[in-house]
Amino acid sequence: MSCFSRFFIAGSLLSLAVGCTNQPANAPTADKAGSPAVEADAHAHDHPSVGPHDGSLVELGNHEYHIEVTHDATSVTLYVLDGHAKQVVPIDTSEVTINLMQAGAPKQFTLPANPDSSDPAGESSRFTLADADLVALLDDHDAAPSVSLTIDGTPYTGKIEHDHDHDH
Repeated sequence: MSCFSRFFIAGSLLSLAVGCTNQPANAPTADKAGSPAVEADAHAHDHPSVGPHDGSLVELGNHEYHIEVTHDATSVTLYVLDGHAKQVVPIDTSEVTINLMQAGAPKQFTLPANPDSSDPAGESSRFTLADADLVALLDDHDAAPSVSLTIDGTPYTGKIEHDHDHDH
């Protein structure tokens, strides 16, 4: 047996012995009240199920920010929210992008900044696009829409899952 074969077999056996999980090595695993696992789960759910404008929520990062998606029959508005999905967060960018699939082909929509009157100069917490096609595609399960933006130099992407249980 060659040296390479021995190395390959030893590496394979070591991989099997160590195992592979999706959790970090020091991930909390306790499950009683007050434990890190329960507190992490509580943090993951300490935001509302809809945003302050009654829109669907999209998580960005590890609950660092949220996007609230609202629409009427002809336009879509996205709001950048804090990690608790309660307060708007003005950001220094001129547009936000929605990526999706239309008839099996990728399509991109750019929503320009539409600053709220309370947003600081040069920043926006609101992004709006009047486009009835985009509104229809947000309701199409095959479109698989996602939102992409950069906040303070960090790129974020989040999957838009439309909620049919409330009005927008």
